[in-house]
Amino acid sequence: MNLSQIVCIALLIIYNSATFASSLLNEELPQSNNLVKAGDKYITLLGYQVNVGDEAPMFKVVNESFVPVNLSDYSDKIVLISAVPSLDTGVCSIQTKRFNEEVANLPKDIQILTISNDLPFAQKRFCKAENIDKITVLSDSVWRDFATKYGILIKDMGLLTRSIFIIDTSGKIAYKELVPNISDHPNYEMALATLKALSPDQKMAGEPKNH
Repeated sequence: MNLSQIVCIALLIIYNSATFASSLLNEELPQSNNLVKAGDKYITLLGYQVNVGDEAPMFKVVNESFVPVNLSDYSDKIVLISAVPSLDTGVCSIQTKRFNEEVANLPKDIQILTISNDLPFAQKRFCKAENIDKITVLSDSVWRDFATKYGILIKDMGLLTRSIFIIDTSGKIAYKELVPNISDHPNYEMALATLKALSPDQKMAGEPKNH
């Protein structure tokens, strides 16, 4: 990709962001005002809240090359989505590295996605610098499709609130955590335990062999 192509893509992102901001006013997205805090103050989340047991909404994001990626691409997997405000911040970085490290301890039928509204260029640099090579890092910066369908877009910031979602192989939400304060870590142990409990591979590994 040459410089002119990169500039064109960047301009397209800016245009889409402006269009999106305008569409928010037109669509009047639902607002959640008492779910998450920044410091000691509640922040407003835009979008449609989902709950455990709901059918997981389909969404479209992009990878490091701006190629669209859909949730349906992982329909044969148990999917953990780790949403972070920005990879360049301390807790987000630790959260992403933690899940990248945990892949080695998980069954093969599990896919971990990290999603943020960082531009793909920044995500690519981060992954290279931090050796993030076992999970898939995706950007919701173009359409905010994931953020609004899962109710985690921070109003007036355009960032994702810190959260974890697990989607089982039937396409239903099996686990949800909106971290109560965006500066805190998610409950890694609970999320990982849920993943392993859902995995047929894990259950088969734990079954006694017949002699």
